[in-house]
Amino acid sequence: MTKPRVLIVEDEPAIRDNIQFALESEGLETVQLGTGKAALAKLDEGGVQLVVLDVGLPDISGFDLLKEIRKQHRTPVIMLTARNAELDRVLGLEIGADDYVIKPFSPRELAARVKAVLRRTQSAEPAAPAAVAAGAPNVWLIDKAKRQVVYRGVALALSKYEYEILITLIARPGQVFSRDQIMSRLWDEPTQALERSVDSHIKNLRAKLRAVHADGDPIITHRGSGYSLREDV
Repeated sequence: MTKPRVLIVEDEPAIRDNIQFALESEGLETVQLGTGKAALAKLDEGGVQLVVLDVGLPDISGFDLLKEIRKQHRTPVIMLTARNAELDRVLGLEIGADDYVIKPFSPRELAARVKAVLRRTQSAEPAAPAAVAAGAPNVWLIDKAKRQVVYRGVALALSKYEYEILITLIARPGQVFSRDQIMSRLWDEPTQALERSVDSHIKNLRAKLRAVHADGDPIITHRGSGYSLREDV
């Protein structure tokens, strides 16, 4: 079986080496790079299952690099940063990060988080048709094999959590899901997740849906309760 390949994007060689040792000790393959430009080129080549991305790169901010990655790739990304402010963590999640680790960190803990994200993103889907229509005709099309949602004929570039939240809402139009319900269903460690993470992913989802169809918002906010999908969409 081919080992999952993890791209480590970090400008400090000592930190890169520590991460590489921890991940390869867990049976993963790694590639080390120190700049954002090189990371984008490597992702375009394919064959990378996850990115460990440092925020403080010499040629581009990790946040800006993540924006560039999300324009073309759905590869899961775990961000590394010395910043401990909640705003920075929420920003990373809004842009499309799948997890967030604050420096200084335990390489073993990072390895565990990498394996957890890989399990989520590479888990086998139940046997099902390649594409399943949902909701009103020509509005939603879900391809579980590709983990892709097509909205009004346009394939959405979604992060892991954006995809999971959206298909959860699509499966139950009109049902209100609280933040706790969403985190309990989708997060491996919901007790450690930021409650605002759900709001950030919903905000990101809305922006992507509006980019396809500016009129109307298929996601309804129920203040104090949670979120639902419009039944007439």
